[in-house]
Amino acid sequence: MYPLAKALHIIGFVCWFAGLFYAIRLFIYWAEAMERPPEERAVLEEQLSIMTRRLWFGITWPSMIATVGFGSWLLYQYKLWSLPWVHIKLTLVALLVAYHLVSHRIYKQLKVGTCTWSSKSLRLWNEVATLFLVAIVYVAVFKQGLDALWGTLGFFGFAIVLMIGIKVYGKLHKR
Repeated sequence: MYPLAKALHIIGFVCWFAGLFYAIRLFIYWAEAMERPPEERAVLEEQLSIMTRRLWFGITWPSMIATVGFGSWLLYQYKLWSLPWVHIKLTLVALLVAYHLVSHRIYKQLKVGTCTWSSKSLRLWNEVATLFLVAIVYVAVFKQGLDALWGTLGFFGFAIVLMIGIKVYGKLHKR
């Protein structure tokens, strides 16, 4: 049963991240649509609302539940609680769930037209999920060989490179 549970956990994880990446991208488009003329805005908001709702409740939420469910089953069934790397991974997953919940709040705000997030701030928010992806995969792959110092430095180094890339992209995009 272990390979099946692990496969379903990984499939859930991949679909969850796919949903998060695409949903936040739709949030960006939605925020930009709010700056359009009223007729254009109405058409865009309606379409983005439908797309986001289907993605959010049809893929993203179920994938999060599957990931946490199968991951919890693996932890319980194979008594992985005592492994140090599991504590790091669980902390990152808890933070990812918090990210998901904040994103859900953004979705609800967009739905009623009260969102104060700009498209630029949503673009940065979208990159936070990338940091979680890198950190969680790193911990899961290296497990006991995980050196906390190098892992932390590598994570922050990746974050810095990512932020520099965003700034460079922003400057190129303005041209």
